[in-house]
Amino acid sequence: MRHLLLAVPVLLLPLSYSQAHEDHHHEHEEAASLGAHEHGAARLNAALDGKRLELEFISPAMNLVGFEHAPATPADEAKIAEARSQLEQPAALFGLPTAAGCSVSEQHLHGELLGSAHAGYQRRDQDDDHQHEHSHAAAEEHGGHSDIEASYQFDCSNPGALQALDLKGLFERFPGTEKIQVQLIGPNGQQGAELTPARTQLPF
Repeated sequence: MRHLLLAVPVLLLPLSYSQAHEDHHHEHEEAASLGAHEHGAARLNAALDGKRLELEFISPAMNLVGFEHAPATPADEAKIAEARSQLEQPAALFGLPTAAGCSVSEQHLHGELLGSAHAGYQRRDQDDDHQHEHSHAAAEEHGGHSDIEASYQFDCSNPGALQALDLKGLFERFPGTEKIQVQLIGPNGQQGAELTPARTQLPF
């Protein structure tokens, strides 16, 4: 599914060695920033090739559900279930117009917290102390951080109608998200931008 997205980091490399040498320090810092777990910040990789559109969204769980600890109450579980429901509606999150005729052919959601919304999960008040201690130890092992990843593949019957990614819906549904670093490969080449609630669009 992700063969198009694998090209994103490669295409974003400098076009000449001299430029690479001059900007090496700056790009190193930027790459570290993009890979860091920063509350309020998320990443989106996008690739449009012919009629196929692939998207990969990566965000700290804090941005989407408001916490990163194992859910302890029914209210926590409800927030996780709501986030999952929103992530299962990518056309609305990414502003894909109906005219483009994009249908989801593959969709994958990953994240420890999302797994807790599955049937059979036991809340802390239903679980034993050993299970709670195990979950707490696992969180500490990961530095207390938890990410959620969502990847999508669309088949678009009319890709010419895809004029831009519009993340207005994503920012509205997940107000804890303050900025999204977007890397895009489209008909006009590769580009990158930081989108915010004040600037939600990136043209293809």
